[in-house]
Amino acid sequence: MSGISPGGSKVKKRVRIIFNPMNKVVEVERGGILLDAIREAGIMIRSICGGHGECGTCKVILDQGEVSDISTKYKKWLSQEEISKGYRLACQTRVLSDCEVTIPVESRVFSPKILLNVEAVIDKINPASKKFLVEKPLPQEAEGGSIKLRGYLGPDPKVSEEVYKKILLAGNEEHITATLSLTGGRPEIIYVEAGDKTGSNYGLAIDLGTTTIVAFLVDLTNGKILGKMSELNSQITYGEALVSRISYAGTPEGLRRLQEKAVESINDLIEKLTFENDIKKEEITDICIGGNTVMNHLLAGIDPSYLAYVDGNKKVSRDPIIRKSKDLGIHANPEAYVYCLPNVSRFLGGDAVGDVLASGMYDSEEISLLVDMGTNGEIIFGNSMWLVSCSCASGPAFEGGGIRFGMRAMKGGIEHVKINPETFEAEYTVIGNMRPRGICGSGIIDAAAEMFSVGILDFTGKIVEGKTPLVRKGVDGLEYVLVPAEKTAIGRDIVITQRDMDYLMDSKGAVCGAIITLMRKLKISIYDVKNVYLAGAFGAYSDLKNATKFGIFPEFPNAKIHPIGNGSIAGAYAALLSVEKRKKAEEIAEKMFYVDLLVDPMFADAYSESIYIPGSKEFFPTYGF
Repeated sequence: MSGISPGGSKVKKRVRIIFNPMNKVVEVERGGILLDAIREAGIMIRSICGGHGECGTCKVILDQGEVSDISTKYKKWLSQEEISKGYRLACQTRVLSDCEVTIPVESRVFSPKILLNVEAVIDKINPASKKFLVEKPLPQEAEGGSIKLRGYLGPDPKVSEEVYKKILLAGNEEHITATLSLTGGRPEIIYVEAGDKTGSNYGLAIDLGTTTIVAFLVDLTNGKILGKMSELNSQITYGEALVSRISYAGTPEGLRRLQEKAVESINDLIEKLTFENDIKKEEITDICIGGNTVMNHLLAGIDPSYLAYVDGNKKVSRDPIIRKSKDLGIHANPEAYVYCLPNVSRFLGGDAVGDVLASGMYDSEEISLLVDMGTNGEIIFGNSMWLVSCSCASGPAFEGGGIRFGMRAMKGGIEHVKINPETFEAEYTVIGNMRPRGICGSGIIDAAAEMFSVGILDFTGKIVEGKTPLVRKGVDGLEYVLVPAEKTAIGRDIVITQRDMDYLMDSKGAVCGAIITLMRKLKISIYDVKNVYLAGAFGAYSDLKNATKFGIFPEFPNAKIHPIGNGSIAGAYAALLSVEKRKKAEEIAEKMFYVDLLVDPMFADAYSESIYIPGSKEFFPTYGF
């Protein structure tokens, strides 16, 4: 029902929604979408597809109130039992009256298990931002005259009129400190302080992830990491998948909102880091960011719509995106430069360049493989002479997405699995040592490899019936009961379904097929690869033997395996502390040859070979067939 305002226009009725167990209350216009109300309340809820009814992850329970469905898509994702208990999909529900809604545990986004360790070697600390004392006497003119910096031997720095006047006004001070930045091309004095402040100069290295953002506060005078913090990217409720964010950013309002959400998360981290270390935000004079191509675009407010199309690869600039913090709304020194590690293609960005920089593979003559597994799998072969890369749509399965009881690596997630070959019962470990509420990526890989080993999964990825009562028929075909309801936190059996396995097999085939495609193009065998660098949580937490047994990537008998941790933050940290590392990052991006698998005929053949467990003897001499 609508009312009439004093000016004669209609005023939509507002309704009140209570969200449990958070006990949060919001008022929204009647007829609004429930997912939008959840976002407005600041509640983190799963939404892989970004609110299009295509993933079924934004489940809520309607305790009381009147709502309506905006489509029938919910029928694909909700069982009759769930519907009878009041379950709805928030993105497909329109609010018609005051309501009370419960966000069930399986839909909530908890703080994930974050990888904070870095592997980065800095030969010499030479940051792009340095502080110098201003030489006296100062120029007498109000305009003109060069500013001399003690110990600085480079070309005359650029000085804005505002900064120049500040220097002259501070002329009576015993010491004047100028911050010099090399990021913008020509050296530039970006900040002036009274007194000798040369010992207090700080920078931020940031991993701008799709799901999480990690920030390191760094002392630029000695390279010491003063603090490490992380938090969920506030964009997550607008879609966990990159394509969902690209779609949402298709309007100016959507792009503005996603840019603000990324900055909001960064500013939260800055607030905590500066408070803990008792420094002023103005003392942060340089910021270096590693992020994928889409995230870099969203942060800078660049429309990413063209990245949704294949020809977007040719349009992606390999120059670093550079802005000033004041232009982005980041709470650091307003004149501090923000340097984003350069992108290579639509789905191979500055985070992958950071991986290469951190691994050191570009400094070696030996052939190396680098794999960074996430929603997008990034595959890079190379050495000091050449680099060849591709990205594959591995999907979110390896991060727990797209799996019926899948979840990210958060508290309550099963992270490792072992199946007894006699009883077929699963033993497992859970993040947070609590009752499980789902299974995360490393646990799914373990479970698949173990199911294959004990014979309840065949080489085509089909669940085998008849060996144990734990394999039964379900709504998505056969399913294996991993954890019975009485042992879970959600009061339901946690199962792995045939539909889950089909999705996982597709993801495994995409990754292995991508690696095989590049190997064949390069005419190299599994014996030629001397180093395998595994970036991110996949390399840190997954059982690599099980990943190979399942056939995610080939065996490399002569290779050393190097988990390098968070390569994106490590690369950003290296580039923050070294102008030379920045130049190397730009060289890496420029030199890297990118193979687009979407239009490559070799990939189709390699994929078809890779949808068996584990694969052919050519690539799996120990486990293959």
